Amino acid sequence: MSRMLALLGKELSELRRNPALVVPAVIAGGLSMLLPFIVAIIVPAATGERLSESSDLEIALEMYGDHPALRGLDPEAAVQAWIFQQFLVLLVLTPVAGAMSVAAYSIVGEKQARTLEPLLATPLTTFELLVAKVCGAFVPALVLTAATFLVYAGGVMMFAQPGAVRALLLPRSLAVTFVLGPLAALAALQLAVCVSSRVNDARSAQQIGALVVLPVTAAFILQITGMFQLTGPVMAAAALVLVGVNAALMLLGIRLFQRESILTRWK
Repeated sequence: MSRMLALLGKELSELRRNPALVVPAVIAGGLSMLLPFIVAIIVPAATGERLSESSDLEIALEMYGDHPALRGLDPEAAVQAWIFQQFLVLLVLTPVAGAMSVAAYSIVGEKQARTLEPLLATPLTTFELLVAKVCGAFVPALVLTAATFLVYAGGVMMFAQPGAVRALLLPRSLAVTFVLGPLAALAALQLAVCVSSRVNDARSAQQIGALVVLPVTAAFILQITGMFQLTGPVMAAAALVLVGVNAALMLLGIRLFQRESILTRWK
């Protein structure tokens, strides 16, 4: 544990010296937060049409009657609550982007800086090395998740109808943000670490890690169209699948990370 913590401290200190690595995550988070405000607040204000009067948002009014915590909201606030809750899935992209940009450089960057060789000569086992590298990307992703959610909830509280922010504090919403989001980010960064142990270019690792974005985007589209809902059992099943995927990726990373051959191949 002491060796992993020492390496983790090194990873975080390098991130502080190179904050540009988290810029993609900040951009993704900003765009993810801006879009629902455009749909729920700016467009209705510009057109003068209330969301509750639109036939395209009947599914939101159904939610208004089904959720006890939201029954006290007026129809306009309920529709806004539904929109902001659905777009939480897109906020999952923030920790994913943060994890990929940091993890893609965690090993390739060591190679390019010529610091990998002395690191592999230390008593660190491959498992300890990969756990520290993964956590070095995962910790910033968790911080970004919390910061993005707080800004998002604050914006909803300030600009949306009174009470609409309640939808973001439901167990389902919190589970999407703080369980499924981090687990998806963990899978993305482990993919990036696995690939970075085999390639000489961080962009290749980022491209492979970006595959995690595809199911997240698909879930968002299906939710908006009403074809799919992230119910409690569905989220529990998804979380279990992601836990299994992450465990498998760690085993795969250990298998791919062949210390001696990596040093020879990367010369």
